[in-house]
Amino acid sequence: MKVNQIYVNLPVKDIQKTKEFWTTLGFEINEQFSDDKAVCVAMKDDNIYVMFLKEDYFQTFTNKPVAKENTSQVLVAVGLNSREEVDQVVNTALQNGCSQHEEPQDYGWMYQNSFWDLDGHGWNITYADISQMLTQ
Repeated sequence: MKVNQIYVNLPVKDIQKTKEFWTTLGFEINEQFSDDKAVCVAMKDDNIYVMFLKEDYFQTFTNKPVAKENTSQVLVAVGLNSREEVDQVVNTALQNGCSQHEEPQDYGWMYQNSFWDLDGHGWNITYADISQMLTQ
């Protein structure tokens, strides 16, 4: 079995700020799945999306409480095409109200930088050259 699409759903406090933040980072919004309760950010073509749902709307999908500040339930890792893209995304995030998650990590074949977004979700942004992994 192969998955043909993925939608990651995350609760947020402010839909408009979230939309502005992700477009500032260079990601496109899928307006078809966005409204005043949700914003759909296309991470890759028509295959990978993050649905940022206003907290009260998010609660209609689960009977479990939304994690509050100073807690963590998920770290999202996304791969980009270069170390430069990784740092560009993280630096732009930091300039727009986010905080550093960890210091950048360089493993030779893989580079990672990370941030906590406006609602405290963790984002590990990576670049990996698998061909170099075998030589390390």
